[in-house]
Amino acid sequence: MRFLLLGGVAAGVNWLSRFAWDAIMPFGAAVVAAYATGMVVAFILFRLFVFPNSDQPMALQIRNFVLVNLVGMALSWALAVTLVEWVFPALGFAFYPKAIGHGLAIAAPILSSWFGHKYFTFARRAE
Repeated sequence: MRFLLLGGVAAGVNWLSRFAWDAIMPFGAAVVAAYATGMVVAFILFRLFVFPNSDQPMALQIRNFVLVNLVGMALSWALAVTLVEWVFPALGFAFYPKAIGHGLAIAAPILSSWFGHKYFTFARRAE
């Protein structure tokens, strides 16, 4: 539950920060920058409140967190760009397409992130 709740906070930071990033870069780049912004928040929250008992060295946790999130970032970027640049225009969907497309794309890597962080990023070493 904490993973979903705090992941939701990080996803909110991701989604909201994209509006600011959009002002200074193209949509696809803004999605990546927003994902990175949310990643920083997620790492801090997950480390403190979801996986506090990890005995992995901090540098290893950070490296693994980035690796797991690169998968999620690629998935999120591909889905957001596909929805906003191709699917929504083809459907004639014009109601906040960037906001909705990005929001849907943020949710895409939830399962891969949970398993990646639980069993890779913050895993406990075998005794």
